[in-house]
Amino acid sequence: MPKQIITTGNAPAPVGAYNQATLFNGTLFVSGQIALDPATGELITSDIETETRQVMENLKAIVEAAGSSMDQILKCEVFVSDMENFGRINTVYARYFDEETAPARALVQVANLPKYVNVEISCIAVVE
Repeated sequence: MPKQIITTGNAPAPVGAYNQATLFNGTLFVSGQIALDPATGELITSDIETETRQVMENLKAIVEAAGSSMDQILKCEVFVSDMENFGRINTVYARYFDEETAPARALVQVANLPKYVNVEISCIAVVE
């Protein structure tokens, strides 16, 4: 069974040799998303809450385009440029998941992110 490439106009187009997501055998692998507005291509970085919300909306759009939903996400990987933003990022992130069934997660601070954004999130989800 070959992998399936998932794309949607409701999330930013890839800017390199990768796809928004790949689906294989019921498992969806979503590429890291940053706060690009899919309609305009502009970065949304006015504040960390708005930036995180755009990242989560981009993830949600891709997950839904694959026929899944946010409650089917198994794991998220969160990359931040400044750990001091953890609490503010986490507050927005938590709005997208039920605390009792939230996915596993890793959150790490990194030296730089694409386009020097403050947060990037990728995920793995189930597609039934």
